[in-house]
Amino acid sequence: MSLKSMTGYGHGSATRHGITVDVELTSVNRKQLDLQMNLPRSLVSLEPRILEKIHKFITRGRITVDISVRWTGAKRRHAIRVDYTLAEEYVKSLRKVAKKLGLEDTMGVDTLLSLPEVVRCARPDEDIEAIWDTAGIALSKALKGMMRMRSREGLELQKDIEHRLDLLGRHVSQIRKETPRVIKRYRAALQKRLSMAGVDADNNDDRFHREIVYFADRSDITEELVRLDSHLKQAGKMARSKDATGRSMDFLAQEIFREINTIGSKANDSEILKTVIVFKAELERIREQIQNVE
Repeated sequence: MSLKSMTGYGHGSATRHGITVDVELTSVNRKQLDLQMNLPRSLVSLEPRILEKIHKFITRGRITVDISVRWTGAKRRHAIRVDYTLAEEYVKSLRKVAKKLGLEDTMGVDTLLSLPEVVRCARPDEDIEAIWDTAGIALSKALKGMMRMRSREGLELQKDIEHRLDLLGRHVSQIRKETPRVIKRYRAALQKRLSMAGVDADNNDDRFHREIVYFADRSDITEELVRLDSHLKQAGKMARSKDATGRSMDFLAQEIFREINTIGSKANDSEILKTVIVFKAELERIREQIQNVE
């Protein structure tokens, strides 16, 4: 399995019950799941169903949902409603009035059409269930398309992150290799400074040895290296997980940064510091990539 990117696009279309629904989905980076829906006002009631369906596939990212609905001519024709009972009552009442007032009876279709509530066109979008039956199919198609794109990009992210994690592992090995030399370099540097200050430093001097021991204890980075190894292994497992691990990887990257930062401070060694700087630069590239991982 591979990581999933938060960037994607999908389109789906379906036609049923004389209704055609088009759905477009776009997704970009966002720490939480954030849905922006562009629906016809009459379909706002479908928002909870759309959210539930999307949430089954996606846990992070800003998702924009665009839905358009079209009706066939037959669907529109069937939407015409004539109230025959009301029309008959209108005709009876108007003719009665015309007879009483001595007016000419000119009742025609045009007159009936002008009367309130006799003829109306029922809104096709009033049939929410029929629309959802079609929209659900179109939404599923759009989701599948978007998930394919997110998976393809996620695979590339995974390859890049795993490569960079391997580089971090090499840097840790280099730091571990340099660790035993830190004391030797410090001892030599201390002797040189004492000599330059005109102090005759005897290697058998207790004060000299205490200073070396104190420095060795203060600069010990064994625990940090062990934790770094553990963090890098966890990061590798997360990169290969089928679950959404973006948040966890982001947190783990912060922990890795704290450990390497501590190593740079405690080691107090120029050679290790060089590797720490390179490590941090590579880690920052990983953190940038993780921002796009679901």
